[in-house]
Amino acid sequence: MSSTSRTSSPRTLDDLAQLDPDELMAMYCDARTPKLSDLDGKLSGRMLAVPRIQKQAVKKWLETFSRSSLFPWRGKTFMHETSGHGHGVNRLLGERVTWFKFETSIGPSHAGDFDAVHLDYGHDHNPPLVRKVKDEVREVAPGLWLGLAYMTMRDGDHLACFFGVARNEGGGAG
Repeated sequence: MSSTSRTSSPRTLDDLAQLDPDELMAMYCDARTPKLSDLDGKLSGRMLAVPRIQKQAVKKWLETFSRSSLFPWRGKTFMHETSGHGHGVNRLLGERVTWFKFETSIGPSHAGDFDAVHLDYGHDHNPPLVRKVKDEVREVAPGLWLGLAYMTMRDGDHLACFFGVARNEGGGAG
């Protein structure tokens, strides 16, 4: 685990995992909108926080589970096609499975008056529940991106969780 304090700049997924949802959102709002090509490649991933689940015992269990080898999500692989469009896929189950393809673009963020890289899962080849997910990411440090995952419900989009993706973190779930 990193010794980075909560007030200094994060450099790893472990650093991001130390932050609460309010700190993550503030960091996201201050982050940089990357180019699609910045994300190209196989990135390690980690679920960071679920805003609606902040009871200490549940939060601790989710943090431990998301770092364990039992957590199914390993990260995302991105490939840009043009400066405005790309695609990617989620890697699951110990890198054995790639599921839930997405298209990438840059557009207005749900979180504020700035742009973000959007991951669109709304394609027929994804299961109906996955099609309701809207991810977006921004760069918080070189090679480290913070993401917001929204679920589309009848009454609009709701922030479901924060996640991070990083280059060159290898090993485990993040």
